[in-house]
Amino acid sequence: MSSIVAIVGRPNVGKSTFFNRLIQRREAIVDAVSGVTRDRHYGKSDWNGKEFSLIDTGGYVKGSDDIFEAEIDKQVELAIDEADAIIFMVDVESGVTGMDEDVAKLLRKVSKPVFLVVNKVDNGKRAEDAVEFYSLGLGDYYTVASINGSGTGDLLDALVEALPEIEEVEAEENPLPRFAVVGRPNAGKSSFINALIGEDRYIVTDIAGTTRDSIDTKYNRFGFDFNLIDTAGIRRKKKVREDLEFYSVMRSVRAIEHADVCLLVVDATRSFDGQVQNIFWLAQRNRKGIVVLVNKWDLVEKDHKTTVEFEKYIRKQLEPFTDVPIVFMSTLTKQRIYKAIETAVEVYNNRSKKIKTSELNDTLLPIIENRPPPALKGKFVKIKYIMQLPTPQPQFAFFCNLPQYVAESYKRFLENKLREIYDFKGVPISIYMRKK
Repeated sequence: MSSIVAIVGRPNVGKSTFFNRLIQRREAIVDAVSGVTRDRHYGKSDWNGKEFSLIDTGGYVKGSDDIFEAEIDKQVELAIDEADAIIFMVDVESGVTGMDEDVAKLLRKVSKPVFLVVNKVDNGKRAEDAVEFYSLGLGDYYTVASINGSGTGDLLDALVEALPEIEEVEAEENPLPRFAVVGRPNAGKSSFINALIGEDRYIVTDIAGTTRDSIDTKYNRFGFDFNLIDTAGIRRKKKVREDLEFYSVMRSVRAIEHADVCLLVVDATRSFDGQVQNIFWLAQRNRKGIVVLVNKWDLVEKDHKTTVEFEKYIRKQLEPFTDVPIVFMSTLTKQRIYKAIETAVEVYNNRSKKIKTSELNDTLLPIIENRPPPALKGKFVKIKYIMQLPTPQPQFAFFCNLPQYVAESYKRFLENKLREIYDFKGVPISIYMRKK
């Protein structure tokens, strides 16, 4: 598991631009209009070999400043409560504002590492202007320019140094698979788990999990033992007054990173929106097995095409990783809830699958010979040897003479052949080209 770093601050100071730079992908929407970030954005980043999860807390603008201030206070309190370190971003162009002072007042009370980051400092004059932020009472600050990355190296050096060391957990001799139930609030996560454990009473014991504030339930179905990680029925902290979206995100991050398979519960009466997609891609980037559970299917008006059309719609949102099982269920009527667990077991087995090197080479090399990588700049790539790497999830190394000339489209072709031949449904696959 990695540490969690939360970026907090008022709207339009550059949090999303900074977030996109650190995760090296353009995921958070960036706009000069304040309050653009409404969904929580989160991703993985690393610096000097140390990984951490990054949360862009965004900001709300609802009606008046007074309402907004109440909302941002909640966001900062939750970040303080859940994150391992906090980046407090301010804007040198605007100087110190009343909202900055309100956030700083909250942050001065905490013992966790807080990094005051003055953004949009891209020249010497602005560096001088940043001195006024000493008045926030948070000590030294870091000057950065999110738009071009200036100054982020010094900040990240200090950040990873301050992050807590992840305790090494002694490996169990035969660790049970861990299935995490994740999704938006009110999608039916609690109902799903209650339906599973309430009817057949297969619980052996409830233990406080190694994932902070998750509850692991040892469960048995189809003669298969596993731990069910409940991110829904988690005991609430005193500061959490409502089931806020942001709190749900942080719980999901913790659970996903420590799971083998993620059961993503989707509300069939709502669209497969950005927040659900964010949770899906977080599980995919962490190379976890994934099963999509479409809940409340009993509430949807249906004809003979409804299921097919809905499944097609979901797969369209998941492109290019569409090889994911989708189960339509209802926790209220218990329709297909055991099919959901059966499918999760299949995905777990797919993720644990090991293929002999000789079999890989005998099967795939003739296919590659018939359809070799396209030549680039007159260079012909010759793939000579294939092996599966000794990792918890499927990763394959293809040894060839010119790995740098293998296009992403050809890697997808190889991945599709592996899925077609060996059934890796629900499992992300990593393809590496190596010099032979």
